[in-house]
Amino acid sequence: MKPLLAVKNISYSVWENSLIGKRNEKKILENISFEVASGEILGIAGPSGGGKTTLAKLMIGIFEPTNGEIIKNFLKSENRAANRIQLLFQNSEEIANPFRKVKDILIEVLQLKNGKSLPTKERLSGLLSDVNIHENLLEKYCMQLSGGQRQRVALARLLAVEPEILILDEPFSAQDVESQLNLLLLLKKINAKKRITLICISHQENVLNKLTPRIIRIKEGKLVSE
Repeated sequence: MKPLLAVKNISYSVWENSLIGKRNEKKILENISFEVASGEILGIAGPSGGGKTTLAKLMIGIFEPTNGEIIKNFLKSENRAANRIQLLFQNSEEIANPFRKVKDILIEVLQLKNGKSLPTKERLSGLLSDVNIHENLLEKYCMQLSGGQRQRVALARLLAVEPEILILDEPFSAQDVESQLNLLLLLKKINAKKRITLICISHQENVLNKLTPRIIRIKEGKLVSE
């Protein structure tokens, strides 16, 4: 059976100008390869600055690889294939605008996916229930929410698209042990209930170990173990 996602010999470089006017190649990632099966949870660990977030942006198509290829064998047919893979950024404000109400953020993405008809309150409440927060937040502005609540609203927005692959970039950062545990349980629930393939990126390998037994490690742009 084909993997849902195959990363094959991916490299990514940027070019920087030196003080003497010469352009130098800076290698961010070198020859990264791995596969992810449908329904799997994959952890990607490594120190900050090692290229993990760049890899995430390559997988969803924000960046194009310098060399290599990324093959996506999505199970569902859809005109907008980009919807099949989503990224939860470390900064949730990139998805959950502080100056908008929670309900407006969710309504917008549901209308983009399903047409102009207004989604029911039950549908909106269901999305919040999926991420273990109460429907009374629908009328709140995102600036009124805690950091953890904003993260979950951002997650609910991505789940509304019904992706096959969800990538999470440093979701456990700046959280206490209890919050990390609650998020771990939530991610396992989403994976089991919705059969969404999860790729979780974190420098906190001890936390990743509680989420999945399969972890690949990236250091200084290179795959050092799997």
